[in-house]
Amino acid sequence: MTRPAGQSKAADAGGVADAPQGNWADRYAPAFLLPYLRLARADRPIGFWLLAMPCLWSVSLAERSRDATFPDLWLLLLFAIGAFAMRGAGCTYNDIVDREIDAQVARTRSRPIPSGQVSLKGAVAFLVLLCLIGLAVLLSFNPFAIVTGLLALPIVALYPFVKRFSYWPQAVLGMAFGWGALMGFAAVTGGLSLSAFLLYAGAICWIIGFDTIYGHQDREDDALIGLKSTSLKFGRNTRTWLVGFYTAAWTLILLAGLAAGGEIIFLLGMIAAGAHLFWQVATLDIDDGDNCLTRFRSNRDFGFVVFAAIVLDMYLAAVF
Repeated sequence: MTRPAGQSKAADAGGVADAPQGNWADRYAPAFLLPYLRLARADRPIGFWLLAMPCLWSVSLAERSRDATFPDLWLLLLFAIGAFAMRGAGCTYNDIVDREIDAQVARTRSRPIPSGQVSLKGAVAFLVLLCLIGLAVLLSFNPFAIVTGLLALPIVALYPFVKRFSYWPQAVLGMAFGWGALMGFAAVTGGLSLSAFLLYAGAICWIIGFDTIYGHQDREDDALIGLKSTSLKFGRNTRTWLVGFYTAAWTLILLAGLAAGGEIIFLLGMIAAGAHLFWQVATLDIDDGDNCLTRFRSNRDFGFVVFAAIVLDMYLAAVF
């Protein structure tokens, strides 16, 4: 398998192998803070967007179900802050748990803990700080949303260990990463509707799909050290499995939108989003690291298309 061309250069320069060259953190962050930003994956913001998208969809669909003109901007901001903090916390927790494994994998051995940029004690302290920020955001919501948010913690805690015994860590990641699909409804309405559960199921399928693509970058190293993933399980049949998961994701998200009151603009936006998923599957080359990484990152665009479809649909429905 070929590696993305910029990865080895980034590692040689003291950065992290799978971070984009010339990213904002490497260019502008003060030296004392840079290792911690790398630990939180702030040098690779794609994970923030992928975590935030189900939250933004959920807030918007919850508002759509109440015939609002536009999503609550304050809630969107709170979820963005929460997604940034909890994505960083999740990455830090994963790196603490996986520090010995990461040292054995080409793509991850340059991460801050295995490379010695951040000590274990420093990583734990940073994890606590990020969790406190996330908790502050959570406590600003209503009691039902607070309880709903806390229920995700066991899933988050389990995730780093699943690849040691199951080929389905991506499913657990989907349950954890997609939890925002429930949180937006909980924060807006103080409850969960059919639309919320459909959206959550769709988010899980979407996340399994894109993380399977991502995992193909590591499948050779994973196989050598005995780790499991859907990338290894699906192997040469990955495209067929992706068709199934992406079709399920698209259908469930569409049904969630329709259940929340979505109309023609939402439907047209979902057709565009579906075309993007089709492009990913049709052009995927699991033996090319550059190809896998590009298609993985492109899921941010899918998320934006769905979000724009929801918001534009609710705005036009309210105005006309």
